[in-house]
Amino acid sequence: MVTEDDVRRIALALPETGEKTMYGTPAFYVRGKWFARVREEGDALVVPVATVEEKAGLIAAEPATFFTTPHYDGYACVLVRLGAVDPEEMTELLTDAWRLRAPKKLVAAFDG
Repeated sequence: MVTEDDVRRIALALPETGEKTMYGTPAFYVRGKWFARVREEGDALVVPVATVEEKAGLIAAEPATFFTTPHYDGYACVLVRLGAVDPEEMTELLTDAWRLRAPKKLVAAFDG
């Protein structure tokens, strides 16, 4: 199980990230672009994924972990139940989301 504090620790360890609120909940940004947000209920995290198809695949493969709501229909964002992932998986999810939103040069420097 991952807590909001775990999410914060993992997200803020990524290069050039910061935290501010989005819709009244903690959200994490890289150079002004959000890459993760705690859901209002505090039980899940919203993260962008590469495509709507990837989102559908995650939900189909692990419905106990990944889900969506009508608000996110048509968007390449998936909700992750904090109680259903371990820190290793959350690190991978946050890093992937960060990579989607970070500038290419920053990603290249991170990978180098």
